[in-house]
Amino acid sequence: MADAKRLLEKLAIIPAKALDKGLGESEKIKKELLTHASLRKADEFWHNLGPGLTTGAADDDPSGIATYSQAGAQYGFRLIWLSALTFPLMAVVQEMCARIGLVTGRGLAANIRHHYPRWVLYLTTTLLFAANTFNIGADLGAMAKSAQLLSPHLNFAVLVLGFTLLTLVLQIFVSYARYAKYLKYLSLVLLAYVFSALSLKLDWHDVLTHTFIPSIGWSKNEIFLICAVLGTTISPYLFFWQTSQEVEEQILHGLPTVKARQKEVNEPELKKMRTDVWSGMFFSNLVMFFIIAACAGALYQNGITNISTAAEAAAALRPFAGAGAYLLFTFGIIGIGLLAVPVLAGSASYAISESFGWREGLYRRLKQAYAFYGVIIIAMILGMLLNFIGLDPIKALIYSAVANGLVAPVVLILIVRLSSSKKVMGQFANHNVTSQLGWLITAIMLLVSIATIIGLLR
Repeated sequence: MADAKRLLEKLAIIPAKALDKGLGESEKIKKELLTHASLRKADEFWHNLGPGLTTGAADDDPSGIATYSQAGAQYGFRLIWLSALTFPLMAVVQEMCARIGLVTGRGLAANIRHHYPRWVLYLTTTLLFAANTFNIGADLGAMAKSAQLLSPHLNFAVLVLGFTLLTLVLQIFVSYARYAKYLKYLSLVLLAYVFSALSLKLDWHDVLTHTFIPSIGWSKNEIFLICAVLGTTISPYLFFWQTSQEVEEQILHGLPTVKARQKEVNEPELKKMRTDVWSGMFFSNLVMFFIIAACAGALYQNGITNISTAAEAAAALRPFAGAGAYLLFTFGIIGIGLLAVPVLAGSASYAISESFGWREGLYRRLKQAYAFYGVIIIAMILGMLLNFIGLDPIKALIYSAVANGLVAPVVLILIVRLSSSKKVMGQFANHNVTSQLGWLITAIMLLVSIATIIGLLR
């Protein structure tokens, strides 16, 4: 008993006085031990989350929020089943991307460069850069409009410029270790949408019924919106970002060379990665679920069905959901924009830098990777300028959707082939079931892309 007491005192698990009360306090001691064990597990779980969490959070960018808001406002709970459907699709794809990064020690574009013709790589990265630039512009505009909801006297141009400069400073001058931690905690901003929906009086039986029993009206507009939701959740920029961030994490943990990274990969690391990825994708889709639910409950049921942007959704919520939900929705747009815009710019820069063999990585300083940071700066400036040349956010989103529609199936084919290859992945190549799921997702996205483009051309 004395030895156990000294051990527990040393570990600071329970107070020494609790032990002095003898066996009569055994139940209380047991509860305290269980509580501390649970807290340790929760802390360990949070510590293990990283690229998967930030990638999932970045998927719910202001453009995505606008799309989910439209789904809820126009069709009520009818399309909320998409949040359940897209979860496994996203998770399977992002897990393949993360595994490619961990096993090969290289980003996705670098792997494509090593195993496929250069024209495939250059076409893919060019379309990715175009799509990301339009998306950056739309997100910066949405953030500025949301800030104006809070303070109408603020100048739109100044806000767009301010958000652009802020994200550039964070990417260029903050160390990767601090920057990664900042992105991780910023992802919690998305909880605002959970609280926003929970503050409403929703018919949860109706919500859950539509979540697990899909229904489609087959109208042109509804099909287009379904395509938009799928396109904004399974997006090419996430593929490149996830893969490169796994490599950045390896470098952060003392593995500077490709060979060193390849030697260190093992099953426990892959298991930790899967926990991170699946948790991040679940969080992303949980937020989508609550955004659709909030807009369906507050807007659709009150006849407000014409929502074009995330800022419009936030403003429309105020009369029906109250100031609390309105503020949570608005702050969420700004906060997640600060996470998503750097991811969009960074993923484009990873892809282009790896394509040309330039020095790349957020762990490098500016003077060590001028070209890498130069691409980030160019993407940010071009995105910012889209807000001043008369291109409205809706058109930016449409052009982004077209570019994503063109590039997503191509990149998915390359991802499935790379992750299934024994030559590239060795013993960590896809299982047959994973490969089959990958091809199914690729087929779905190909059909979605074709449907989206046809819908836009009509």
